[in-house]
Amino acid sequence: MTECRSLHPETSPSSLKARLRLEDDDELPNCWDSLIHLQACTGEVISFFIQGETYLGHACCEAIRTIGRKCWPNMLDTLGFTTEEGDMLEGYCDHEIEVEPPPETMDTVKVLQH
Repeated sequence: MTECRSLHPETSPSSLKARLRLEDDDELPNCWDSLIHLQACTGEVISFFIQGETYLGHACCEAIRTIGRKCWPNMLDTLGFTTEEGDMLEGYCDHEIEVEPPPETMDTVKVLQH
């Protein structure tokens, strides 16, 4: 008689559901939404590399950070970016967090209106 392995994916330590980040856990980031948003900001990323634009929107950076740090660390490589390009995107987005502009105050608004 032959033995076979158990086919109970929910008890497997590395189930497909876990690897794809499909589990219903509020603690897990929304990896699939981030991936879809990264697709939506492809134009920004292309301009960043091809045209030398030095701006990626906050939402685009948030998607890059979520995918690279909380979901699938190698995903940028899989999407066709080199390791260096992925590092550049993540580095830019890390810096973007550090230098967010201060919120506008009423004094700033008054100066801009005059």
